[in-house]
Amino acid sequence: MRKKVFFFALIMLAVLSSGAQNKQLATKILADHRLDTIQARALRLLTGFTAGTSYGEVWIRDFNTFINGSLAVHGKEKVKEMLLLFFSMQGKDGNIVDGMISKQKAQAGYDYIYSDLAPEWAAHKNTVETDQESSLVQAVYKYIKHTNDTSILHIVIDHQTVLQRLDAALQYVHKARWSAKYNLVTGATTIDWGDVQPEKGWGVVINDHTKWSIDIYDNAMYAIALKEYAELSKNRSYLTQYNQLKTNVRKYLWQSGAGKYLPHLYLNGSPFSPDFKEDEIIYTGGSACAILAGFHSPKEIAGINEQMLVAATKEKYATIGITVYPPYPEKEFPNMKPYVYQNAGDWTWFGGRMVQALIEHGFAKEAYDELSPMLDRALSHHGFYEWYDVQTGEPKGSGDFRGEAGVLYDAITILKNWAKQQK
Repeated sequence: MRKKVFFFALIMLAVLSSGAQNKQLATKILADHRLDTIQARALRLLTGFTAGTSYGEVWIRDFNTFINGSLAVHGKEKVKEMLLLFFSMQGKDGNIVDGMISKQKAQAGYDYIYSDLAPEWAAHKNTVETDQESSLVQAVYKYIKHTNDTSILHIVIDHQTVLQRLDAALQYVHKARWSAKYNLVTGATTIDWGDVQPEKGWGVVINDHTKWSIDIYDNAMYAIALKEYAELSKNRSYLTQYNQLKTNVRKYLWQSGAGKYLPHLYLNGSPFSPDFKEDEIIYTGGSACAILAGFHSPKEIAGINEQMLVAATKEKYATIGITVYPPYPEKEFPNMKPYVYQNAGDWTWFGGRMVQALIEHGFAKEAYDELSPMLDRALSHHGFYEWYDVQTGEPKGSGDFRGEAGVLYDAITILKNWAKQQK
């Protein structure tokens, strides 16, 4: 009896200590003016919908990550109108385009797609990706969660409701981008969540050199979409599909011994040299999405996070947003040199998602600590940039990058909400 009382007392002390620590952390978070400054700057930028100063297009993979901020500054009708445009450009087979631009500005060299349902717009699809459909499902879900406006699901576009069109988008992936052998989503070989394949040439389009593979990012994004569509449609069969996908991800991609994901599971051969040790590379963005998809235990999340932190220590200016580590050598990935863009550039666009994942799974202190250098970086450069050079610290790519603004806005919102709940 005494032993039981003793252990109960220890448990109570631990709970009280944890509660006191959480309150101290919450006080620190709510007093951190950097959070308010970054959110205010983000909202000023999120009055627009294009990805950034280097892009004239509205991209669904970007819009999905800043739609919450957009809804904070726009009336819901304007945001809804932009979402509905993607359905107007949807393919007959259910596929969703990547980006849209005013027809008068469609001069980037893409094979443009046009629709009588949206005559003023031109669209295109980066065919090496498999995340457009998942991104649109997620964006509609966020819209409804923010506004409670379920009427969007019943809007009819060319004889199909939005709900039916979302289903068609998910079915497109299951039919056109699916491995029957592994029962997982497929795509062209890219770096983690990237949209460029290794072979030289127009790297965003599938060609005769494309090597088909399975990776964690595409599957995690699809899993999130399945869960969210199940809730929107009240159709539990999509939860069954989610559980099957999770099982197969764990079986074929997750390396439990190494505590990391296999970069690629190849379907028609690898594009890389036989002696290249690709399996040693850490995929940070896809791993963050896998956590958000609900694929991991707290112990596994802690291990994934620790690997990201260790990778970040290898380069002077890196955060957990470093895309992959180590980078692919130039001879293996001639379309993208090491430390450039998605090949070990540092992207808050995905580092911020890892922060969100940490908060949602009980790692608030880690989330705040790892968010801090991203806040300082955005403040020191007086803006939001597409990516950062981990060797020099320089901002790179598009300025006024709404993807970074959006994920920081969301991460800060979630962090503040956690802090308020501790009071």
